[in-house]
Amino acid sequence: MKLNEALRRAQTLGLDLVEVAPTANPPVCKIIDFGKFRYDISKHTKDKKPASSKLKEIKFRVNIDEHDYLTKIRHGEEFLDRGNKVRVQLQFRGREMAHQEFGMQLVEKVRDDLSGMSQVEMDPKITGRNITMTLAPLPANRRKRKFTATPQTPEESEKASAPAGT
Repeated sequence: MKLNEALRRAQTLGLDLVEVAPTANPPVCKIIDFGKFRYDISKHTKDKKPASSKLKEIKFRVNIDEHDYLTKIRHGEEFLDRGNKVRVQLQFRGREMAHQEFGMQLVEKVRDDLSGMSQVEMDPKITGRNITMTLAPLPANRRKRKFTATPQTPEESEKASAPAGT
């Protein structure tokens, strides 16, 4: 349809001629209400905005076992990989408050272990019986996981379960 004919038809209907795909060959136009068109576009862009990142929390104790520590670190990596912020909270109980330096060492270890996935948003801070630190995820292209649970191939699992003397 020619441009003049399309403009005339849009005017008779009381609508607008809107260019929808200007890069197409030939360009694509629609006869629609321009105000409604702009409203629909704004709704689409609003829907596509990612939700603000949630804050996940990981709680530690000073005398945590190594396996439990690794499990919590893996969960922290998972949260950061999904784009969530992570609050690391270490709780002291009873006489543990006498040795707050052990708690600070543990929080520093968590920060170092998650450094490939995050940056520190709030430095470790002692508040009452807790030490709290907040980590924000790095951009997706800079994240490097260290503690993923690597699935073994059948050959590797057989080698691992075989006796050492064979």
